[in-house]
Amino acid sequence: MAEEIKKEPPANFKITIDNITIEVPPGTTILNAARMIGPEVAPPAMCYYSKLKDSGGKCRTCLVEVAAGSTADPRPMPKLVASCRTNVMDGMVVKNVTSEKTLDARKGVVEFLLINHPLDCPICDQAGECHLQDLSYEHGVVQTRYEFKRRAFVREDIGPYIQLHMTRCILCYRCVYVADQLTDNRVHGILDRGDHSDISTYISKAIENDFSGNMIDVCPVGALTDRTFRFKNRVWFLKPMDAHRDCDKCCGKVTLWNRGDEVYRVTTRKDQWGEVQNDENGKPMWICNNCRFDKKQTSDWVIEKPTSINRHSVISANHYQVKVMPHDPLDKLLNGRSPLLLMDIHEESKVNQQDVHLDELFGPATGKTFNGEPLATGHNVTDIKEGVGANTQGTDSTNPGTH
Repeated sequence: MAEEIKKEPPANFKITIDNITIEVPPGTTILNAARMIGPEVAPPAMCYYSKLKDSGGKCRTCLVEVAAGSTADPRPMPKLVASCRTNVMDGMVVKNVTSEKTLDARKGVVEFLLINHPLDCPICDQAGECHLQDLSYEHGVVQTRYEFKRRAFVREDIGPYIQLHMTRCILCYRCVYVADQLTDNRVHGILDRGDHSDISTYISKAIENDFSGNMIDVCPVGALTDRTFRFKNRVWFLKPMDAHRDCDKCCGKVTLWNRGDEVYRVTTRKDQWGEVQNDENGKPMWICNNCRFDKKQTSDWVIEKPTSINRHSVISANHYQVKVMPHDPLDKLLNGRSPLLLMDIHEESKVNQQDVHLDELFGPATGKTFNGEPLATGHNVTDIKEGVGANTQGTDSTNPGTH
């Protein structure tokens, strides 16, 4: 009997992205290779979602320049390519933030995405964690050049928990994929074609499956909003906490967004790319509607720890990672922000009293945030309102998720 020939696994491919070289397994996309290096070189992605099969290739925000195709064929690719759909080759050289051509194209893509997008940021529940908002600040133009009539839609309740704002939608298809792949009862989709395309449900149908809330989590903009959270609070005023409970429908591992004992919303746990985290077995930790919409008290959950938040996000910036120290000015605590910011998040009846200890204040910035230290001797909360007199010092926490 002939001996079986053992096939050795293929060697890893070397790819250079923005002058940084890394080895990745064959079949890895340029986008995922860049993510292995870090967020400083990873292209943005509005439609790609690694946990959803077949996602990507629609928004074109992840376009990159391939300066060398491979070691075997070092010629540059003639056009920019979608990094979420293009696999790496051994010896490939990619330019993302180091390419003027890439940045110029990305600016144009963002301008197209904003053509029909309304200026809803001040009233949109997605503000503060919106991927399009981040892209607009980084690559957008100050003034639109579009002079034609824009698409307009009436907001629509497409289920007991979800409200659709089609004017904000960028047609990324994520909600369609998550409904297809989590349930066998998808009742919505992309209707019509071209500029007339829109998301809607089939006639007389409503989205009522047990995992419909995950459509809200995967939406990169504010097109699908949580009806139970609408206009309740801003995400940067809430404290995200990892928590879990026993659930017979899902993993029960979530992020609570609370203020005091009240839970304003419940979401999936997300990684640094804004995608749902995997469990210890590598499976995405999607959550059911019961955990998401019906468990709105901290007593319903086992609290684990503060959620790790990107230290540069507005959510992290509004939780005061500080320790009260004896001889330093208030401006180090405020870091250039108005002193009135400290007043806006506390109960008026408490902050107006003299010599109030920080433990007695309610809201995201509690006494525990300040390590339980009182204000410096001779100064009170009234001094904070005036912006003078309080002695505080900011600390550069190594864990931006600790509040």
